[in-house]
Formats: sequence, structure tokens, C-alpha cells
Amino acid sequence: MQLTWLRTDLRLHDNTALAAAAERGPTVAVYLVTPGQWLAHDDAPCKVDFWLRNLQSLSLALSELNIPLLIRHADTWDQAPQALADLCRELSIESVHVNEEYGVHESRRDAAVAQALEAQGVAFHRYLDQLLFQPGSILTKTGTYFQVFSQFRKVCYTRLHTALPRLVMAPKPQAPLKLKSDPIPEHANGFVPPTESLRALWPAGEDEARHRLEQFTDEPINDYKDERDFPAKPGTSQLSAYLAAGVVSPRQCLHAALQSNQGEFESGNIGAITWINELLWREFYKHILVGYPRVSRHCAFRPETEALAWRNAPEDLAAWQEARTGLPIIDAAMRQLQETGWMHNRLRMVVAMFLTKNLLIDWREGERFFMRHLIDGDLAANNGGWQWSASTGTDSAPYFRIFSPLSQSEKFDGDGRFIKHWLPQLAVLNKKEVHNPSAVGGLFGVADYPPPIVDLKKSRDRALAAFRNLPSRHAAGDK
Repeated sequence: MQLTWLRTDLRLHDNTALAAAAERGPTVAVYLVTPGQWLAHDDAPCKVDFWLRNLQSLSLALSELNIPLLIRHADTWDQAPQALADLCRELSIESVHVNEEYGVHESRRDAAVAQALEAQGVAFHRYLDQLLFQPGSILTKTGTYFQVFSQFRKVCYTRLHTALPRLVMAPKPQAPLKLKSDPIPEHANGFVPPTESLRALWPAGEDEARHRLEQFTDEPINDYKDERDFPAKPGTSQLSAYLAAGVVSPRQCLHAALQSNQGEFESGNIGAITWINELLWREFYKHILVGYPRVSRHCAFRPETEALAWRNAPEDLAAWQEARTGLPIIDAAMRQLQETGWMHNRLRMVVAMFLTKNLLIDWREGERFFMRHLIDGDLAANNGGWQWSASTGTDSAPYFRIFSPLSQSEKFDGDGRFIKHWLPQLAVLNKKEVHNPSAVGGLFGVADYPPPIVDLKKSRDRALAAFRNLPSRHAAGDK
């Protein structure tokens, strides 16, 4: 008997470990419910709920193939080796199959599980699945991991020209087993279920993920480059939550994008090229996680930036978290995050740069807050994005490049449609006033909207001074 241990790969199609297990013989699937670990990793309640809802959908799909889905509880990953060893003994499992995950804790967990299983004669097989390329296979000429995305992408393009990753067929139905699937828990201890309105934005299941992918690559992908930066427009794929949970794979996304662009990823439709580029950014940050493990230990990629004089400003941090900074584009974005579990990508950069530059608050505070609210929270992408914005990371924005929330707002939400949707109290303002209500002043101000908590010019100067005072701004992040 074969055992597939499901993690962030909650799908039937293009699932490498599941397909490999089914090829070897009768297969059972298992999922470990680990609420203590999820809390330790700051996983959002809406994300945990999304996992459980997708598990319910996957359980039904597996049952049609006569593959039982078992649920086991292990509060933290420290308990995973024992839980899986017990299950393997109980079912006389010959081999366990997993799709590789990345990050310090994930690597440590899998090493411990492999050791425990091999001690009782059970083989532990790992597969490349959530990435297009094996970490360590895309390296510089000196054999190190890339630190600059454009150089990484160039090597990826070369590899894609010669060997496009193939899709894996879903398993065929197997003979029925005597085992029955376990019921899927509706919620996990310590996690308050999200609102029904949030759930409705993110229907569970592989059919939904594939429908979104087909719908996006059918036409909207053509305008992706031009539309993706405008938060009031439906210009993005809305697939990030499904990618993060593994309900759809990056290979499926790549193949769908290529199909829409006559097999090209460097020429043809600029929208498709740009979206494929985003898939490779996701890939890049996962490779960084493996090549520079300090980033998954809450450390800056550029060690010299650890000396930054971040402000301890709990009141400013709370104002940012609670969407009351007095800067409409920031507050509207933070409302979107808390009510939908998602934030538009352009706005993720704007609010991150505001927190780390204008408020000069440690990027780790923002990274943690995002993880606690994002339905698509992913350690590599979230950390990479925050460190990019804070100028502490790989390939990051130069420290002197600081987005102005006002100019970003005027450029990407010109008529204030996004702002007015999330901050209805500003609906009375015209499209010029809505970006900066405090400038209206006097009797024309908005009574229940606060003034800005910070002077943008002075705070920008303060951030520049803090970065200039670092011991060595030019040191490479490869120590």
C-alpha cells in the first residue's frame, strides 16, 4: 500500500506525488491537521478555512477514484514523524510520497519524518511539484543562487526553451479499499471562521481554480500588463489563493498562458509575457528561500540592513493596521485586506513602502500582519515582497526610491473608485479631493476621516537619513 501525504498540493490533476503513488499500487491519502504549527507560522484564519474547504472538495474527488482521504491530528510538526509512523504501521504502508516544500521548518520536518519512516522500513519519496525548476538547478556561473531576478529569469527562459515542464495525468480509479475517508473538520482550534461574504469570494475546489485559470487566459490575460496596476479594475487572475494552497499548479498556469500566446513566453502578447514573468517571480522567491535560509528565520536578506534604526511606534503601527492613517489609498487597501483576505498587488507595495519608509517601522511587523490576514499568504512571496519594499531584500527597490501614496493614488485610482468603495465616507469628495481629504480643509473636510498621521515629505527625509546612516549601504547580501 502507498501513502500520499498531502500538504500545499490540494488537487487531483498535475499532482506529482499522488500520481507517482497511484502508479505503484493501491493508494491512501493523508492530511495532517496542525493548528499549533499554523498559529506559530501566523497563518490567517481565512487561509486555514480555505484549506479545509478545499480538503472537503478534494475528498469527494478522491472518493470517485476509490482513494480514501484520512485526517490525522498533530498539533505541531514535531509530532508529524510519530503520527505518520503510526499510520504506516497500522496500514502496512510500503512507501510515503510527498511533494517538496521549502523553508527551514518544512525541510526540518521532512528530514525528521523520513528518518522515522526509514527506521521502520518505509521508503520516503519526494517530488518537485510546486516549482518549475528544482532549487539548486538555476545557479550563477560561480555556482551560487541568483540574487537578481532579471538574471534568474534569463536562465529560466533558456531552460524553458529546451525542456518545458510537463503536466502530470490524474490517477485512474483504483479497486475499492476497505478503508473509508475521514470527515473533514469544519474549523481548526484557535482559528475563528471567516465571514460568509469572504468565503463567497473564494469558492473552494479544483474546478473553481481551473475555471478561473481558463477564464483569465481566454481573454483578460491580453490586457494584464496594462490593467494589473489599477485596483478598481478586474485586471488580475485572482488565482493566488489557489496557487498558495496548491489547488492549481504553476505548471498548469504556465501551460495555459503559453496556450493563449501560441507557445511563446518571450514574444507575442505582452500581457501573457508579463503574467509568465509573475510566475517566475514566485519561483525566484522560493529559490531564495532555499539558497538563503536566513530569510525564513525573520532575518533581512541584506545583513547590513539589520542595523537600521527602526522606530518603535505602536500607535502608528496600530493606525496602519486599523486603516486610519488619514491617507485614503493606504486605508482603502488595508480595508480590502481585512474584509477579503486579499490585497491588490500594486497596493501591497504602496502600503509596505509607507509602513517601512514613511513610518520607518520594521518590515517584519508588516510581514507578520499580512500573513495573519492573507488567504494567499505564502512565506517566500510575502517575505520577498516586504523585503523588496523595505530595501532590505534581494533585487530590492533602491532605498531612495520611496513611493508617494498620493501620486500612486492619483496615478492608479484616478477617479477614486477604489477608495470610495472601501471608504464610503469619502464618496462626497470629487476625484481630485478624494486622494488627500486633509487638503480640502475647513468646513469642507470629511468629519469622520482622520488627518494624516505623518508628514510625507518629512518622513521621507527621515527614512533617507536612516538608510544613509547604515554602516555599509553597498555591501552585497551574500554573507
